[in-house]
Amino acid sequence: MIPLIDSKKQFQSIQDNIVEVISEVVESGQYILGTKVNELEKQIAEHLDVKYAIAVGNGTDALVLTLDAYNVGKGDEVITTPFSFFATAEAITRVGATPVFVDIDPDTFHISPHQLKEKISPRTKAILPVHIFGQSANMDEIQAVAKEYHLLVIEDACQAFGATYKQKAVGSIGDAACFSFFPTKNLGTLGDGGMITTADEQVANRIRRLRVHGSNQKYYHQEIGYNSRLDEIHAAILLECLKQIDYWNERRASIAEYYMNELQDVPELVLPAMLPDRNHVFHLFCLRSTSRQKIIEFLGHYGIQTGIYYPRCLHLQEAYQNLGYRSGDFPIAEKVSDEIFAIPMHPFLEVENQDQVIEMLKIASEKN
Repeated sequence: MIPLIDSKKQFQSIQDNIVEVISEVVESGQYILGTKVNELEKQIAEHLDVKYAIAVGNGTDALVLTLDAYNVGKGDEVITTPFSFFATAEAITRVGATPVFVDIDPDTFHISPHQLKEKISPRTKAILPVHIFGQSANMDEIQAVAKEYHLLVIEDACQAFGATYKQKAVGSIGDAACFSFFPTKNLGTLGDGGMITTADEQVANRIRRLRVHGSNQKYYHQEIGYNSRLDEIHAAILLECLKQIDYWNERRASIAEYYMNELQDVPELVLPAMLPDRNHVFHLFCLRSTSRQKIIEFLGHYGIQTGIYYPRCLHLQEAYQNLGYRSGDFPIAEKVSDEIFAIPMHPFLEVENQDQVIEMLKIASEKN
């Protein structure tokens, strides 16, 4: 089997270092929000060139706490994409607000800035773009709309650590940004973890309070909060992974370039859009085909793993039936959802395995 993602191999490449730092944490007696977490927050802030980085339990919590910290809640609307992992919309609903969807660009799969204005209402409080699959959304146009209508911009950067937009790090552009350190992410840990970045000191302080039950001082609670704290072990592992992230992302870009060169003339396949003003870190390498099911079955027969991201748009999820959306409301997102599939992509993908993937894709396409 050629795996779609190989987190195991990625962590094994620094396994000795991981074992060593876990031992350090065990010996320290500090297990939650200790010195490793503080150091990780400092290094992430420096890496992304942001003022504040606040570690939380996972990427979903990062979205929820950020929305809460900006007082987004009942009666508010947040504009976002229907083409993302469920947590993007779920976080909006969890704080009591309503997700309002806008269709996507057919090439990049990002929220379409040109359709934002028609969805803005007196209740709109924020825009939540997703840097899908590792490439930045069109932040200039999104920011321009937000500025005109006095809206927040909260970046869902959970798939895009290390990506840039016009040489600015994703996570440093909007009012705040949210990252996930789930094991399969470009920068991940052996479990769950998340991070929020912002330049707003007041918001940063509120998130720090919210993540520990709304408390600035132990046993004294200023508001109702959450329990969303990053463990010291995960922080220690992430500090080791952070040393490798630039190299790992460079490897992903190199592997993606090889795919692009070798697959560009395959008529059955639509390749990912590569935009000159953005550094794509290829959390996933996704293709499109009207013959998707036949292709993935063919690849699977030869031991090549694929994945569908995402098989059902958010507006068509059962959990959002109450919003009244119907099939056909967002035709581009729905068409992409019907055609898209991911092929193996990770920093340790060997060239002979990549060649096998390419060969089988070409044969599968010829059969259709």
